Amino acid sequence: MIKRKRLGDLLKDAGIIEENQIQEALESKMPDQKLGDVLVEKGFVTEKQLIEVLEFQLGIPHVSLFHFPIDPHVITIVSKDFAIRNLLVPIQRKGEELTVAMSDPMDYFSIDDLKISTGFIISPVIATKHEILQAVNRHYNLNDSSLVENEEDTDEAPAIKLVDQLLQAGVQLKSSDIHIDPQESRVLIRYRIDGVLRTERTLPKSFQNSLIARVKIMANLNITENRLPQDGRIKTNVDRSPVDLRISILPTVYGEKIVIRILDLSNALSSIEDLGFNKINAQKYKQLIEQPSGLILITGPTGSGKSSTLYASLNRLNTDDVNIITVEDPVEYQIEGLNQVQVNTSIGLTFSKGLRSILRQDPNIVMVGEIRDSETAEIAIRASLTGHLVLSTLHTNSAIATIPRLFDMDVEPYLVVSSLSGVVAQRLVRKICRDCRHSHALTEMEKKHFQKRGMKADTIYKGSGCDSCQNTGYRGRMAIQEVLVIDDEIRTMMMNNGSMDQVRRYALKQGMLFLLDDGLLKVKQGLTTLEEVLRVAKVD
Repeated sequence: MIKRKRLGDLLKDAGIIEENQIQEALESKMPDQKLGDVLVEKGFVTEKQLIEVLEFQLGIPHVSLFHFPIDPHVITIVSKDFAIRNLLVPIQRKGEELTVAMSDPMDYFSIDDLKISTGFIISPVIATKHEILQAVNRHYNLNDSSLVENEEDTDEAPAIKLVDQLLQAGVQLKSSDIHIDPQESRVLIRYRIDGVLRTERTLPKSFQNSLIARVKIMANLNITENRLPQDGRIKTNVDRSPVDLRISILPTVYGEKIVIRILDLSNALSSIEDLGFNKINAQKYKQLIEQPSGLILITGPTGSGKSSTLYASLNRLNTDDVNIITVEDPVEYQIEGLNQVQVNTSIGLTFSKGLRSILRQDPNIVMVGEIRDSETAEIAIRASLTGHLVLSTLHTNSAIATIPRLFDMDVEPYLVVSSLSGVVAQRLVRKICRDCRHSHALTEMEKKHFQKRGMKADTIYKGSGCDSCQNTGYRGRMAIQEVLVIDDEIRTMMMNNGSMDQVRRYALKQGMLFLLDDGLLKVKQGLTTLEEVLRVAKVD
């Protein structure tokens, strides 16, 4: 019989956390959240430390579910809902004993429930939350015989169930996109997790049509049209929490390919403090957005977190005494207090048209989803000169490259010079998994990268790969940024057709941290790896 002790006490006895950290975690804990999850979220402990303490103090073994041969017959003993709700999965049965992998083996209520409902003696083992969710998605879905039985059936119930499963898995795996890829003889289901695509399931070709039809019905798209691309949106609940899905359908040789972008509302409503700005950049950026007027641009390639930065900025500025209007394509996150306009080119509502109308609505702050053409650029710039704060995004490689890009858009140079207040360039890098992070001495090549930027580092970190991160060594992503503040000196250079190299040298002298510098600082802090930073930031 397990000795009934509380998790907080175990961690305190092991000297891993202090009483005040337990109190802080308990105060911010949601009603249905487990204390262990909150402690990991807040960075007080890692999942690995949790498991080690539970294993050592309670004498409960830890299993790696990625390598454990789970018996498919055992899965049916416990319902999928119960498994997800209580973060557990049955893995083995020996006579009257049922071995159950749990993320919290001290969840005595679940153990008692299982005893009563199954009639077995419950023997708990420990696994990470991530592994359990993966195992539930993989094994329950594979074991879902109703899908296979109805495979040839015209009844759409299996398709409904299948799409629900795919969405559930996507949300639980914290993926940003789900790809439904038709191949010649099968359909691949791939998830983009931390920016990397992974194939999770393969379905028979016979599922393809009903799957596509189901997604189209949910997104109110034309089911009979299969030769043209279509875009749509779905608002639904997954695991009792609301999610926003953006649907893109593209006809390919083997049928329509679907990409479902999962919009995580908790991400959109993050604060500027959560964006990973270092202290210097955070201070500069806050000063920029707190000005009453001017043009502020966020730049970077697709998928570099520009929208998150924009929304976090609007979130900070969103008070009762200001009128904020946005024109977006599409409106990614719907936020209370903002007046959001959706671009609709088919009826002539373009960025520039929407922006013109917005300016007649007496706004204080205007957000333009993206500056794509010279007309939009000019209206945005003129708006910023007439007392509005304008926020927008642009596709450029660096903050300084934004200046010639605006000139190339045929906007009068004097307008650019007088309106532009600042530019933020950003990229996303993967974070080192905290459970398998280890330090190592720098090689000569690595030392050179730091020396070139006038920095010194003796040790840097890497992830060796573990069950928590699926042996990738990375878990989660963070941003690296550079913030260029346009001051009078830079304006003079711009007016006199100064070269961008001149601007760069001046910015460097003023202490500007470039993408590479911010990345290297985060490498020194043990947050990411040198490889990740060099992958996204240009080396001069």
